[in-house]
Amino acid sequence: MIIYKCVISNDEMFTDSFKVSVSPDDMFYEVEGKIVTRKQGFDDSLISANASAEEASEFTEDATTSGVDIVLNHSLQETGFDKKGYLAYMKDYSKAVKAHLEENSPERVEKFVSNVQGAVKRILSDLKNFQFYTGTSMDPTGIVGALNYREDGITPYMLFYKDGLVLEKCVSTHLNLQLHLSFMNCAKIILS
Repeated sequence: MIIYKCVISNDEMFTDSFKVSVSPDDMFYEVEGKIVTRKQGFDDSLISANASAEEASEFTEDATTSGVDIVLNHSLQETGFDKKGYLAYMKDYSKAVKAHLEENSPERVEKFVSNVQGAVKRILSDLKNFQFYTGTSMDPTGIVGALNYREDGITPYMLFYKDGLVLEKCVSTHLNLQLHLSFMNCAKIILS
């Protein structure tokens, strides 16, 4: 699995479990999500409870949470911008990303600097239809994802500045533990 993290706050913003594409101007990761409803409550079956048909559970009303799966899965926090606020944020954010690129990916600096104004205009041209989300730390200097809906009005997608993210490959520790235990068993057999 690949985890996309903010280069400033180190917050996890999304993973490759979603449909991820790069915008034609190479400025955004466009992440497609779904509207989901999740039941929150206690599941008696998790403790092997077997309530009789006549006996109603004490907690019959389970709460539900609905929203965009990208937001819910990564506990993204909603924030808001007007045009002036977004421009002020992008001025500081662009400087921070440029400094990060100069240190870590100098070959991307020119492309970022030349295309960032067009990317900002893309967001501002439809500002009233975007919702904005920060990572769990709510770091005001970190990346802000912009949520909108496709033309069908049903399919949500989020835009994240590509150069404001670092990709981290995550390997299942469960698999590593299994391999380690298998290796240990093999070592015991060989030593015996």
